[in-house]
Amino acid sequence: MAKNAGDGLPRIQTQKSEMQVCHDDSAPPMKAQTIDQLHSLQKKKPSAPSTPSRGAQRDFASPPTVEDERQRQQLQSISASLASLTRETGPKVVKGDLTHVHHYTPSPSDSALKFTHILYNLSPAELYEHAIKYEKGSFITSTGALATLSGAKTGRSPRDKRVVKDKTTEDELWWGKGSPNIEMDEHAFMVNRERAVDYLNSLEKVFVNDQFLNWDPQHRIKVRIVSARAYHSLFMHNMCIRPTPEELEDFGTPDFTIYNAGQFPCNRYTHYMTSSTSIDLNLARKEMVILGTQYAGEMKKGLFTVMHYLMPKRGILSLHSGCNMGKDGDAALFFGLSGTGKTTLSTDHNRYLIGDDEHCWSENGVSNIEGGCYAKCIDLSKEKEPDIWNAIKFGTVLENVVFDEHTREVDYLDKSVTENTRAAYPIGYIPNAKIPCVGTHPKNVILLACDAFGVLPPVSKLSLAQTMYHFISGYTALVAGTEDGVKEPQATFSACFGAAFIMLHPTKYAAMLAEKMQKHGATGWLVNTGWSGGRYGSGNRIKLAYTRKIIDAIHSGGLLEANYKKTEVFGLEIPTEMEGIPSEILDPMNTWSNAEAYKETLLKLAGLFRKNFEGFMDCKIGTDDTLTEEILAAGPIF
Repeated sequence: MAKNAGDGLPRIQTQKSEMQVCHDDSAPPMKAQTIDQLHSLQKKKPSAPSTPSRGAQRDFASPPTVEDERQRQQLQSISASLASLTRETGPKVVKGDLTHVHHYTPSPSDSALKFTHILYNLSPAELYEHAIKYEKGSFITSTGALATLSGAKTGRSPRDKRVVKDKTTEDELWWGKGSPNIEMDEHAFMVNRERAVDYLNSLEKVFVNDQFLNWDPQHRIKVRIVSARAYHSLFMHNMCIRPTPEELEDFGTPDFTIYNAGQFPCNRYTHYMTSSTSIDLNLARKEMVILGTQYAGEMKKGLFTVMHYLMPKRGILSLHSGCNMGKDGDAALFFGLSGTGKTTLSTDHNRYLIGDDEHCWSENGVSNIEGGCYAKCIDLSKEKEPDIWNAIKFGTVLENVVFDEHTREVDYLDKSVTENTRAAYPIGYIPNAKIPCVGTHPKNVILLACDAFGVLPPVSKLSLAQTMYHFISGYTALVAGTEDGVKEPQATFSACFGAAFIMLHPTKYAAMLAEKMQKHGATGWLVNTGWSGGRYGSGNRIKLAYTRKIIDAIHSGGLLEANYKKTEVFGLEIPTEMEGIPSEILDPMNTWSNAEAYKETLLKLAGLFRKNFEGFMDCKIGTDDTLTEEILAAGPIF
């Protein structure tokens, strides 16, 4: 019982009886004696390390273990990747503790006196810490994503992308008019490579990612990405396929290496350089060098370009497409340029998502090249794109977005930095993604066009030759900017629906697509997601609900059973009726109030197709001239 103190307040009794139990949340004595020891206890070491150790100390008198030898070989491999070709050895590299020294034969240069700190396959949490601490412009948004800036370049620089032209590539690659391949020689590449490697070696730390491309284990490619920014390392962690600890231990020598020194410019006095930016591919050396741009998409699309070279050499078709698969195993490919609805239509909650952008079609079926998605964020809303919206969480990289200074809530309508705002996240962030990202041989090949001229049907069933013609053409139409009052639609053609990334002549990819479609009985379709009843400005956009019904009917096989008629000029087979869709819109001629204006616009578009295809008239497709003649005849006739 408490006793009264002199001030009238009860005294606090501090003694307890022998039988009394005290529940006071007291803990046993701390194991740590200093704050540094306490911090060391906070981070648990992995039981089976899958990366080079953090400077683990070993009695050098004892013989090396298998794990020691594996780590030594891994560090040697990374050192070899960073080697200057004018010196005998690569830099001295160490993982983690800078005081942990490995023995290397010295070379007579200042760079031989320092260690390069390798940050190897860091986790997203570790990369967040590095980005926020060391990279200005890096912030955590309200949903947990990492917002970052790509510097002066907020998009790709296709005119600064070059490929080494040597005796092999001179014959194999597509050069000349219309080709995305801009040549450089071996010497210019080596100058840029030396510049990039020297820059990376001058840094106290560099990030190294060892990852895979292609979910088909039989045909996957090992890639190494060496970069100076945590942002770039996290981006590629998301976009490439992440190896398991066991796969990482046996990774060995990469098949291809990227040197991303994007914060450092190229030397404009170097031959072939036209700006301070250069993205260089050397297929013989299996290397890519990036100088003068920090835009992360250069790495993603650079590797995609490489796959467009490596995969066809194995008889595998590389494709710039989306892909999904039904519960019964029926896969479909979606081709389409920006604004055609490729991402929206390939993302279907009733079907598994294989991937949204890059695929391979091999003897095993279809497989995603990537381990992530790179989604546009401009005007993003939860109502329009719930899957993308919900994927923007911890681990996701948000490029060049604008957010509230206090709440860190992102304003996806704000274009202050760029219209090309992006989110990069692992594909597993999409609820219905199929992991591993592989599927069966496609049953349907869907070519999407947003026709702002308003003369293409909402859906057409294509013959094999027509599929090849429209695949090579890669058509869509864009509406001109309204700043100068221009409202005339502008036709855009991109061979194979991805001309910026292909390395071989488009007809080579077309021949492979024809062979695979024939072998596996796939049907080609042309779907117009653009205008009907008139061109942009007078007609109406085809309702998304109608397009979804068309896609559903393609997946189910129901559209194959419809009655068809042939259109004039383009000779397209169109259904006469479909359930849930007004019959009059299936034939665009019926939707125009002015028949003469329709015919005039139809002939104009047909002329644009013919003019674009002139560059492919003399090309042989396949093993004989039969397919070539059929494809040429499959174009518009007028």
